This record gives sequence, structure tokens and C-alpha cells, in this order.
Amino acid sequence: MNHKKLLKGLLVCGLLFMAKGAFAQQITRFAVIDTARVYQAYFRNSSSVRNYENKKGDYQNEIDGLTKELEVLHDKKLEYERNGDSASAAALASEISQKTDYIKEYATAKNAELDSLKASLEDNDEFYENLYATIEKIAESGGYSVVMSLQQANAILWYSPSVDITDDVITQLGL
Repeated sequence: MNHKKLLKGLLVCGLLFMAKGAFAQQITRFAVIDTARVYQAYFRNSSSVRNYENKKGDYQNEIDGLTKELEVLHDKKLEYERNGDSASAAALASEISQKTDYIKEYATAKNAELDSLKASLEDNDEFYENLYATIEKIAESGGYSVVMSLQQANAILWYSPSVDITDDVITQLGL
């Protein structure tokens, strides 16, 4: 009788041990990624982004130069008005109006061009394909079932730094 109880006890323990192992394998592992940091790392090193930033700076310098010209004309107009030369002041007022319209049109056109460049940077399919493939590779090798973005998951109230794979993704992307 004792032998049967011992055998039964061992059988139950064995089943519990096997069940524990089966349940342990079903635990979902989560990882998080700070996609904003990945994007920053990528775009900081991108020649397309440097080109965008250079154009943006060039356009701003051109607009600043045109604005200074406008200020000089405005100061001249005020000087003509103080000296009672209303004909010259009126001529400059017309020139100031034309230059102001030109600057507005120029700025609008250049801002539209910059917006288009920025949109093409943000829609970089090759980067996103590479990013998702890298995340998948890291997730599979790390045994993660789910990878969540810190920027797009308002439900993440806390996470352990041990599940943050951001640095791994940046490294594997070569950034």
C-alpha cells in the first residue's frame, strides 16, 4: 500500500512538474522599443536628412537676406518722408510692397518644397522594411512574443529596462 501511495505521489509530482514546464513555455515575453530614438539615430546619419537641413538653412539665409533688403528700403522710405520727399517715399512704398509680395511667394514655395522633402524622408519604405526586419530578428532571437513601441502604446505604465531592445535595434541597423 505504501508503495502505491509513493508511486501515485511521484506520478502526481511528475505531472505537476511537466505541467509547470508546459505553462512556463506559454508565458508571453514582451519587449519595448523607443522608436523615436531609433528614428533620431537613423535620420542623424542620413545624407537625405543632411540635404534637407542644408536646403532649409540655405532658404532661410535667402529669406533673411531679402528681409534685410526690405528693412533698408523701409528705412530709406522713412528718411524720404522726414525730408518731405513724398514722391521718392511713394516710389519706395511701391517697391517695398512688390518685394514683400515676392518674399511671401518665395517663402511659400520653398516651404512647400521643404514639406515635400520632409514627407519623403518620413515615408522611407526601405528604412521601415529594414527596421521591422531587424526588430523581428531581435525579437525571435530574444524569445519575445510581442514588441511594443513606447511612443504608440499609451497603456505602458512601467517596463523593466531589461526588455528594452532599442539599443540592439540601433546597433543592428548600423546606426
